Amino acid sequence: MAIHPIDYRYGTPEMKAVWGEDNRFRCIVAAEVALAQAEAACGVIPVDAAETIARCAGKATLARAREIEAEINHDMMAIVRAVTEVCGDAGRWVHFGATSNDILDTATGLQMKAAMDLIEAKLQRLLAVLLRRSEETKHLVCVARTHGQHGVPTTYGLRFAIWASEVGRHIERLRQMRPRVAVGQLTGAVGTQAALGAKGLEVQPAMMANLGLAPVDVSNQIVARDRYAEYIMFLANMATTLDKIGVEIRSLQRTEIAEVEEAFGKNQVGSSTMPHKRNPIKSEQVCGLARIVRAAIEPALQNNTLWDERDLTNSSCERVIFPEASVLADHILALMAKVLEGLTIRGENVRKNLDFLHGVNLAESVMIELTKRGMGRQEAHEAVRVASMAALAEGRPIAGVLEENPAVAAVLTGTEIAGLLDPENYIGTAVEQVERAIANLAPLAA
Repeated sequence: MAIHPIDYRYGTPEMKAVWGEDNRFRCIVAAEVALAQAEAACGVIPVDAAETIARCAGKATLARAREIEAEINHDMMAIVRAVTEVCGDAGRWVHFGATSNDILDTATGLQMKAAMDLIEAKLQRLLAVLLRRSEETKHLVCVARTHGQHGVPTTYGLRFAIWASEVGRHIERLRQMRPRVAVGQLTGAVGTQAALGAKGLEVQPAMMANLGLAPVDVSNQIVARDRYAEYIMFLANMATTLDKIGVEIRSLQRTEIAEVEEAFGKNQVGSSTMPHKRNPIKSEQVCGLARIVRAAIEPALQNNTLWDERDLTNSSCERVIFPEASVLADHILALMAKVLEGLTIRGENVRKNLDFLHGVNLAESVMIELTKRGMGRQEAHEAVRVASMAALAEGRPIAGVLEENPAVAAVLTGTEIAGLLDPENYIGTAVEQVERAIANLAPLAA
């Protein structure tokens, strides 16, 4: 019976597979095989025993491990016994010199590595979408908003480029943290490698090389959880970027603004009672699930504050937060890429909103030009501020109000004022910034 929505509603098949019980079992078995091979290479166990373990370990089954666990109440030892059973005489060397978390944490390292590979690919896809939308809209002038109020113009291209830049930083962060997170260990009961003696320093890197993981530098009984906390905080940071984009799309899809709209299927239903509704439900889903991903930060940090060389309080917690945060973060990452790919931009409403204040939001442009022509900056600010307030109060275009001000009229003609109030003339270096961002970020999307 499915209980968690991840089971039936959220998540990509590939990320669910990474954190599924079957793959977890396979990663644990792979770690046991890699250990035996490393120990054989270092002269700790017979080579033929390692070869047998490598050949036969795959015959062990999750079902058998479950049967054993029901009897002995120890999940890791149950898997060790299940592998031992299928390896004949060589089974005596399975798990030699290891403690449970040497294998469990190394298996987690394999899962983290696979999860990060999937996330990086999706981040690259999202970045490519944002760069394409940036290029398409780099000349599309729109009203910018600060404090929810109309400001001077910006462009849609610059908005997309700003989001793209943020996604690019996430790709860089992921690549930087991968060697710190995708690690394994073979350090024994409390981290001293006493069971292997001097050979421990050879076995650990050899084992991790077999698995494509980095070895820890030092550890106690477990891999230090600051590594995993970094991974969870990365997911939360990434999810917050997606949340931010989703909030903006939802705001811009408001009926009163209506500049953008999520793709809406021909037979899609927006409301069970209001037939006309076209709701931004995908962006809302992104924003909602981002909250769950962020909620994993506190337990991830607390998992690093364990008693002495370790206790077990992290274990049950991690069984929940690792798959949940990974699956949901990956899900909303894929979902937001689809939203942005299909996003409709309604140019007529973009222009309508740009002209909504009849030039008042271009007041800065006039102030700057007045100052350039000799009026004091503060005097120019006050003159344009008074004109703006009058235009808003009277519902008039600001151009006419400015022309009635003798101090302004002495410096600027009506034609010049009209030019200064044309939003197309006041986007600064927006286009150049977008083009620069595209050039700089394109390699990360490849």
